[in-house]
Amino acid sequence: MTIFKNIRLGLLHVAVAVSLVPITGVLNRIMIHELGILASLVAALIVLPYLLSPAQVWIGQYSDNHPLWGYRRTPYIAAGIILCAGGATLTPWAALMMAESFWLGLLVAVLVFLTWGVGFNLAVVSYLSLASDLSEEHQRSRTIAVMWFMMITSVIITAIVTGNALESYSPARLMQVFLACGGVSLALGAAGLIGLEQRNTWVPREERHSSGDAVRAVMANPHARRFFVYLMLLLAAILGQDVLLEPFGAQAFGMSVRETTQLTATWGGATLVALLLQGLVLSRFMSKKAGATLGGALAALGLFLIALSGAISSQTLFVPAIALLGFGTGIATTTNLALMLDMTTPEQVGLFIGAWGVADSMARGLGNLLAGGVRDIAGFAIQSPAGGYVTVFLLEGLMLCVAMAMLRRIDVSAFRSEQPSLTQLIAVVGDA
Repeated sequence: MTIFKNIRLGLLHVAVAVSLVPITGVLNRIMIHELGILASLVAALIVLPYLLSPAQVWIGQYSDNHPLWGYRRTPYIAAGIILCAGGATLTPWAALMMAESFWLGLLVAVLVFLTWGVGFNLAVVSYLSLASDLSEEHQRSRTIAVMWFMMITSVIITAIVTGNALESYSPARLMQVFLACGGVSLALGAAGLIGLEQRNTWVPREERHSSGDAVRAVMANPHARRFFVYLMLLLAAILGQDVLLEPFGAQAFGMSVRETTQLTATWGGATLVALLLQGLVLSRFMSKKAGATLGGALAALGLFLIALSGAISSQTLFVPAIALLGFGTGIATTTNLALMLDMTTPEQVGLFIGAWGVADSMARGLGNLLAGGVRDIAGFAIQSPAGGYVTVFLLEGLMLCVAMAMLRRIDVSAFRSEQPSLTQLIAVVGDA
């Protein structure tokens, strides 16, 4: 596959990211800080896409065998991006409605966030399947690398642009910014998608398995079970802070909407630097487990320093701590992705990649829900909203420490030597 097609696939990834960043980088802060909505409720709305993620298994299987107008992926990607961009555009309207009429606004918000979530899952599984269709096995690492690089870059740019646009915050301005992001998302999606997939070239694919099959397959191997739990702890700790960093900056340091939006750019820039450093330099001198340990340790230190910055009211420490968290996240992302690919066997690769995908989605959802819930409960218990945030960041740092301890006991070679045969695996998963 040519680099031009890689870039066009990357544009699909960017289109979804452009609709996501304003929600997790701007709207979360507006809902919690300006509108006074409970952080646990905001987290519950934001994690809806991840709670719906098990449907990706069914969506992928359905699109494999049900092409529309001669295209197996294009119609599903188009529908997903339209729902994703449209739903995301309406989220600030729903949030503002909650502030005026809570129960009616909550009903509208659930419908709008569900629309965004359905579109997110429909688009993601469909364009990743298209990336697999269009690339040979030896090209897939490069394809994913290009898509990921473009996505992180778009996150940084979107955060900077939306932050500058909201320097003078008002509800009307917020709606305009989200409408613009939705339009950009649709335009990028169209530029990447039109003409990318050839018509009437699809062939039946091998049978896919349910997310339940994938999880049960993991449970058949103790090393895979340990890696599954490790992955969930790691991702829940690293990604659970997504919903809280911006409102924490507002609560603890009085930062403006523009300033808190730039935090996403700081995190994303550090993540991007770490991705490049790990891929070009560190991977030559460090094993995957050593790199994963380093990334997790740096991310844990970043979380502890974020908590400390709140405890001592030091904005000077807060921003570098976010950069350190992003840097650790970048190293942890690349090394754990490589470990994840190692924790498969050739004849069951689909099942195990499916299981790691379930772990990723569950961790994102549970991490955000846990963060929102702990912030509300701890803040109420100690009568300090800022203290609630500090408690969350400390807890997430401790979760990372537990994950690093578990990583020491994960052995890829032992996993492969003890992995059951396909016949035994079928007996385990039952209906595979």
